[in-house]
Amino acid sequence: MTHILFITPYYPPEKNAPAVRNSETAVRLVRRGYKVTVLAAFPNYPTGVVPPEYHGRLIQEDRDGVHVVRVWSYVRPNEGFLGRILAQLSFGCLAPLLAWKAIGRPDIIIVQSPPLFDAIAGRLLAWLKHCPFIFTVADLWPESAVQLGILRNRMLIRLAEWLEWSTYRRAAAVWALTQGIRDALIKRGLSPEHIFLLTNGVDTNKFHPIPKAQARAELGWDDRFTILYAGNLGLVYGMTTALDAAEQLRTYPDIHLIFVGDGARKADMIARAKSLHLANVTFLDSVPHNRMPLLLAAADASMIPLRKLPLLEGTLPFKMFELMASARPFILGAEGIARQLAVQEACAAIYVEPENTEELVSGILYLRDHPEEAELLGLKGRAYVEARFDRDQLTAELEAHIARLLGKKMPIPTSALHVLEALPTTPIPHAVVEDSRAYSAVSNTIEGEGR
Repeated sequence: MTHILFITPYYPPEKNAPAVRNSETAVRLVRRGYKVTVLAAFPNYPTGVVPPEYHGRLIQEDRDGVHVVRVWSYVRPNEGFLGRILAQLSFGCLAPLLAWKAIGRPDIIIVQSPPLFDAIAGRLLAWLKHCPFIFTVADLWPESAVQLGILRNRMLIRLAEWLEWSTYRRAAAVWALTQGIRDALIKRGLSPEHIFLLTNGVDTNKFHPIPKAQARAELGWDDRFTILYAGNLGLVYGMTTALDAAEQLRTYPDIHLIFVGDGARKADMIARAKSLHLANVTFLDSVPHNRMPLLLAAADASMIPLRKLPLLEGTLPFKMFELMASARPFILGAEGIARQLAVQEACAAIYVEPENTEELVSGILYLRDHPEEAELLGLKGRAYVEARFDRDQLTAELEAHIARLLGKKMPIPTSALHVLEALPTTPIPHAVVEDSRAYSAVSNTIEGEGR
């Protein structure tokens, strides 16, 4: 039986994107006949608080057939650059030492990045256990930290860049989560044959259409037109733009904006909303991932407002797939591959310019005034992810790549997921084009009314 080891600080009960992706993939690999071990930190994201039941040096548990080995590391809330770096570095350096015996002898290791310092644990264990490793790249770090302005020290940047590039070269394969990441690595000199593209996806059985009335009754929500943001209230999202939009929409008593989650920006957002007396805004704590389908179903629409940064043009927000699987429309403030996929190919979302408050306000009012179009966007999104981004399909592709690296004969499935740019573009219906023109035309009028 092939033994696969995942190395990641994040694993359920944590709810962030890496934890969900790794756990859903690990469980599916177990069902396909693999032995799977996960080497993780104690749950603490994003608060930095470890539950009492996880206090100790090393804890082993079984989660849905996956052997989870958790080790002590320095923990901090997900805020403050130096503290987070120390926490990430402590896991990367200590995890191999503390879990050496408990993880057994893997045949192959899959390393999560970011955090980039997971590479230390992955490379050390791959050398000591005499097995290859796959380096998963969900974000080009340290480049993203530099562009966000949170990493400025030249010495740290050079050290991080050395660790990043040397790890790409030492890995048996690099797993790029987006076409943009793959293109960037090839442009920087990494061989195309050394990289495989396997995007994020979604469990289409877990995330499925639920009647809005049923979801709202269970959650106790009223009948206002509700725009939802659920996820990390962090640095890459345009939270200032979202609150500016809420301020412009305060004259519309039938519109309600709900923010669900935690993150570095949450305290500032709550303070600003209070100072502006925004009665149309509600903040809720994070919910367990198994409650997310109900939450998404209760909203009339959701928003994904990314910041206007070049590095984000190659990203695919994880929440985008869950929204489409739930057949819910959304407003996407993003350029690049996310816009191409969700707006142009899937026809599942309305595009607005990132960090453009007026366009976000226009998009919200447009969906409120065109419920039939909103429903159509949701249906198209559901069909799109069922065909191309179902988690079972993605796991089958990963299995084929693992087999190839281990020298086992198993053909890699033919799938459009490997090269997104080669996908035939889904034609945008004429009605959607016309509605989009109308939406743009009323932008200035709505801006005036919103003020």
